[in-house]
Amino acid sequence: MPNLETALDHGLTQEEYNKIVNTLGREPNITELGILAAMWSEHCSYKSSRIHLKRLPTKGEVVIQGPGENAGIVDIGDGLCAVFKMESHNHPSFIEPYQGAATGVGGILRDIFTMGARPIAILDSLRFGNPSLPKTKFVVDGVVDGIAGYGNCIGIPTVGGEIYFDNCYDGNPLVNAFALGIAKTDGIFKGYATGVGNPVIYVGSKTGRDGIHGAVMASETFTKEAEEKRPAVQVGDPFTEKLLLEACLELFKTGIVVGIQDMGAAGLTSSSTEMAERAGTGLRIEIDKVPRREENMTPYECMLSESQERMLMVVEKGKEGIAENIFKKWDLDFSVIGEVTQSGKLVITDKNTLSAEIPINLISEEAPLYNRPIAEPQYLKNTRNFDISTISIPSNLEEVLLTLLSTPTLASKRWIYEQYDYMVRTNTLTMPGSDAAVVRIKDTTKAVAMTVNCNSKYCYLDPYIGTGIAVAESARNLACSGATPLAITDCLNFGSPENPEVMWQFDQAINGMSEACLKLNTPVVSGNVSFYNETEGTAIYPTPTVGMVGLIENTDTHMTQWFKNEGDLIVLLGMTKEEFGGSEYLKQIHGKVSGTPPELDLDKELKLIKALLKASEKGIINSAHDISEGGLAVAISESCFTPDGPVGVEIAVPHEIRKDAILFSETQARAIVSLNDKNLNKLKELVEKLDLPMEIIGKVKGTRLLIKDLIDIPISKAYNTWASGFEDILKSYA
Repeated sequence: MPNLETALDHGLTQEEYNKIVNTLGREPNITELGILAAMWSEHCSYKSSRIHLKRLPTKGEVVIQGPGENAGIVDIGDGLCAVFKMESHNHPSFIEPYQGAATGVGGILRDIFTMGARPIAILDSLRFGNPSLPKTKFVVDGVVDGIAGYGNCIGIPTVGGEIYFDNCYDGNPLVNAFALGIAKTDGIFKGYATGVGNPVIYVGSKTGRDGIHGAVMASETFTKEAEEKRPAVQVGDPFTEKLLLEACLELFKTGIVVGIQDMGAAGLTSSSTEMAERAGTGLRIEIDKVPRREENMTPYECMLSESQERMLMVVEKGKEGIAENIFKKWDLDFSVIGEVTQSGKLVITDKNTLSAEIPINLISEEAPLYNRPIAEPQYLKNTRNFDISTISIPSNLEEVLLTLLSTPTLASKRWIYEQYDYMVRTNTLTMPGSDAAVVRIKDTTKAVAMTVNCNSKYCYLDPYIGTGIAVAESARNLACSGATPLAITDCLNFGSPENPEVMWQFDQAINGMSEACLKLNTPVVSGNVSFYNETEGTAIYPTPTVGMVGLIENTDTHMTQWFKNEGDLIVLLGMTKEEFGGSEYLKQIHGKVSGTPPELDLDKELKLIKALLKASEKGIINSAHDISEGGLAVAISESCFTPDGPVGVEIAVPHEIRKDAILFSETQARAIVSLNDKNLNKLKELVEKLDLPMEIIGKVKGTRLLIKDLIDIPISKAYNTWASGFEDILKSYA
């Protein structure tokens, strides 16, 4: 029998182990201990976050499925729904970048198609450390290769995302993967093990020893010995996943599936216990019937393996043969490994010998729940002590703009997205690089738009405002693309929950997300919490990444950020203020991450979103781009850098505030649009009804980036600086 020391090695506390012993009335054996340790880990049980997550709005008119299932679902009309979720694969991607990222993509895709949806798009949200470090380049190369390798091979386009660099991610990169699929509203499948006597079936790849303790590893902070945990990282096979995808979608058409779930974190353990928990049933599993690719695997190893491309399902009794024929046709393993019971227990046997017997409610309902201490971080006393008057205005604002355009966070990410097949399946309407990805829904006039956002500097300085801005910017991105925001999925990346200052950040972030989602009518339908993102006691910036989905009813009205026509007017929507807190300008030019983030005014955001949607719907505007990192000057530049080459602009803006604020302030609730002058009165009428500030600031014209009295450079120079900045940084450390 294992002892307390073994339990502690598995990540349990002494109090948690004592609770297990008291509930069982005996010491657990090693298989039982492994199961409980995995399911009680932070990664699986959300024991430090569940109390806070309850504050998030999860219901709405279009919500079909909220949190608690493999993915969230929203209604998009005409009998169709969008199924989507975002997950983290941070720790594995640091230890083994290629496989960590690849299996992150594979796992999120299974979450989508296990619900009956065909995946149509992938996004990624990536955070890396200082690009001057050789380790950072190694991780970047591996992660990008892993995402490309898996997504390209399975034939699902990676259509967008975001990438940031900051020293706080040196020892703990973030790899957050988002996927979306389309299903019929009457063809949704869930992870329920119902129907006593129904067979429990294992399908997909064989089980190996890869990924054992993956869930526990993801619930620990990194130490210097982190890379020794490489065996805890799973190994993916996208070609097998493609077969599994097609086999599952074919099986769903038979109508015999009772419940189905991906074997994700904690493998067979999580899929079996979560399916039984939702249904209020029990399961009997004959572990010796699990297909294996390695000899002499123990029940412990089989239950905790996180080998990829595997599913657990329950079908109607007597219909096993129908399912078996389908999976054999696709050359996949198929094995009936147990049945649904009414015992309320997980019972595992190995060649008729009892290996484990645990009440399901001990694994799930009685898992630890912590309301951890909260304390405002001490560093805020220093960061809030920021006075804009201490920052001098640089004499050469042209050089400032070029510097910003060349920084790894703002420069072109062409080097990355050109490695992705973003046009496969030929439904991609907007290529990577615009405000949101837009993918056509076949055989309809509709399209879905998707975006991922989080400015972690804002969240570090004020997690309440920063998280609210992440939601608001996501909604702006969608509106700039002509899409009505519907709902979000999140990936909440934070340091150790055992640190009261981290829990304060988390608590504030939840409050900020909740308020913004309620105001913008974008409920949270799925998501993920990733704690323990720190190395040797140094935590990452709080990074609550928001993935938002929107709907375009008619693809003819979809919009991109790039200027279209010579002579088009350029209009600024919203008012610019002197707001530098957490800005790229302040960090890159003045070396400071200080102040408070820009003001978050959700009423103004809502007005801007309504104006953008109405203007695109009525065909008034030709382009739209929200203003975020880098401010107005960077937003104008990005709109000039079209897929067909750069175009020039002549801009004039009043100098009522500091010159650097005009150009680089990151005031929220702003966008720039371009339009033919014949539509100007229509736009004026529209924004006046919404009481939204509007200013004509220039024209698409010539071959220079001209902002009167501030900047005058060849547009080709700005474009080349932006296009090569990211690649130059990585190449210089090859």
